[in-house]
Amino acid sequence: MALSKIDGTNFIAPTIPVASGGTGSATLAGAGLANTPAFLAKLSANTTIANDSYVKIACNTEVFDTAGNYDNSSNYRFTPTTAGKYFVFGSITFNSPTNFLQYVNTHLYKNGSMISSTGVSTYNNNYIDGAGQVSSIILDMNGSSDYVELYGVGGGTSTVGIVANWTLFGAYRIIGA
Repeated sequence: MALSKIDGTNFIAPTIPVASGGTGSATLAGAGLANTPAFLAKLSANTTIANDSYVKIACNTEVFDTAGNYDNSSNYRFTPTTAGKYFVFGSITFNSPTNFLQYVNTHLYKNGSMISSTGVSTYNNNYIDGAGQVSSIILDMNGSSDYVELYGVGGGTSTVGIVANWTLFGAYRIIGA
């Protein structure tokens, strides 16, 4: 199998030889070995949310979207058209302009219900000025009506900032699962 180089790093070319005396080669995607549909989106501008408010994070800039299944303009949700198991992740970077954050949480929702959550909180009225939180999960998607969304909540004594370009939402289909 031929190896190619990108930026000086070896990787396996996306073709595999045909076994048992066959001729030619097949692509990984042609053999059904593509992690698609897949997408990655990011928040394009810093955003503020009210103290202690659960807010859908509007990741409005697509880095990539292999099948056009992510809505980056109104619902900010991923609705894959291929059934299967998906790795879904969301990463939110929170900050407080007044350095009075007591907690932050990153939530993933499926069909309107929370399915994954991570967070950090302080104790004894200690405050933080920023934190990044990643939440991820593997789940089944039906390929027709299931969708996932990214939510965040933060609180303390002031509004909460969500940092652009460091806030990401993505998913991809897991092959062979």
